[in-house]
Amino acid sequence: MPRNLARLAEETLARLGDHPALVFEGRTFTSTELQVRARRVAGGLSHLGVSPGDRVVVLMANCPEVLITYNALWRAGAVITPVVFLVTPAELNHILTDSGAVAVVCTEELLGSVQRGSEGVTTLRHVVVVGEDVDASTGPPAISAYRDLESSEEHALVERDDQDLAALMYTGGTTGRAKGVALTHANLWSAGRSLWDAVEVPGLTRTLTPLPLSHAYGLIVAVTAMHASEPGVAIIQRWFNPSDFLELCATHRVERTALVPSMIQMLLAQPLEEADLSTLRVVGSGSAPLAMSVMQEFERRVPTCEILEGYGCTETGAVATANAPGRRRAGSVGTAVPHYGVRILDDAGTVLLTGEDGEVCVRGPGVMAGYWHASEETAMALDGGWFHTGDIGHLDDDGYLYIVDRKKDLILRGGFNVFPRDVEEVLLAHPDVSAAAVVGRPDPRLGEEVVAFITLQPGATAGPGELVEFAKTRLAANKYPREVVIVDRIPLTSVGKLDRKALRARLPGS
Repeated sequence: MPRNLARLAEETLARLGDHPALVFEGRTFTSTELQVRARRVAGGLSHLGVSPGDRVVVLMANCPEVLITYNALWRAGAVITPVVFLVTPAELNHILTDSGAVAVVCTEELLGSVQRGSEGVTTLRHVVVVGEDVDASTGPPAISAYRDLESSEEHALVERDDQDLAALMYTGGTTGRAKGVALTHANLWSAGRSLWDAVEVPGLTRTLTPLPLSHAYGLIVAVTAMHASEPGVAIIQRWFNPSDFLELCATHRVERTALVPSMIQMLLAQPLEEADLSTLRVVGSGSAPLAMSVMQEFERRVPTCEILEGYGCTETGAVATANAPGRRRAGSVGTAVPHYGVRILDDAGTVLLTGEDGEVCVRGPGVMAGYWHASEETAMALDGGWFHTGDIGHLDDDGYLYIVDRKKDLILRGGFNVFPRDVEEVLLAHPDVSAAAVVGRPDPRLGEEVVAFITLQPGATAGPGELVEFAKTRLAANKYPREVVIVDRIPLTSVGKLDRKALRARLPGS
């Protein structure tokens, strides 16, 4: 039978029965209630003309409607295109244009951003808004209230094959370089199953989810939950706030959670000893490397808890390796999850020996179908049937993976990808800027902070503060540089490329 995610949701309800399944801002939702709402929203979307294979952008902070909408779209045979709510109108415009999205589902506070970002997008026909004060309009694009979709009749499940798309997730960027990662139903179904098999701990059924459900990490956590073998409840944060996180842990007797390292760092700044974390047993950590000192300090202050690092990319279904409970190897991101393989290659494509550093390559059922409308890039990334991550690492004798460096230029700020070239192009649009180069500076809270080196046009007077504000209005909150350093000359390599290594050496503490 096809590994259809909408069918998986139905099977999970049948297997586990009706139970309290989700808690959000003081209200509890049962599994049956969520499923019935998804069936009705699927009917409403179909009535609007959303057809199998259509891409629909989902742009919301965490709330029950995110998960309901994902399920509804899969049920209608459509493709979810999750977008982090920090996106700027320019970034959204590229995603809408490149994906050919026919609809957007958003919350009312983001409607203005959607309207600005959809200018000139000819494929977009509908914007569906979650909120109490939504006025319908004929557009274009037409605006509909989410509550009206829920008044529709329940929609029959549309069958999709394993290789039909379930999600189109954009890797980052503000222009045409932002690539859509095409993930099939089989990709997400298999990735979720593999992760569940790798990290399941029987009896731990109360999970706190602060991760953005629009991020690949958050999405796969949600899919993984559909493979659960016993009823559980997910407590969802609209967005991460460390003090609220601790309060939710105590109130709901949370047993496990998944975080990114910057969240763990922010929790360390809280009075953990005063919080009731006595039930917390497992913290998954991913999306960016976790410093050993941070892991040790958190476990010292929360002695009931074990932090389990894992590794994956959007292109691998957000999973590849994981540390199993009770079998963690500190400093490692774990071994390959079931049905996945990891190997290390040198620049010539030769498999390296244990302990030798090279490019991390991943093969498995969750690896993407390819990049959207980018056949050449797909062929390069999936050369030989293995996804070439661009990350540098090595394996030990027992198959544990150690990441020693990341993609050469990529900055990981708070678990989100920041591509230096995107930031540089924005800065170069300022009339006083003649050259720009962006690097990441190690940051104890966020993992890395974005730093821009700038040379000015002759006679120009722009200062660092002005340039930061200029970028801030044109880039998402997680991307704009917090620091600008004005220099006389930006170093170049012998072949005329930006010498980022030389710039990193000029950062404080280098």
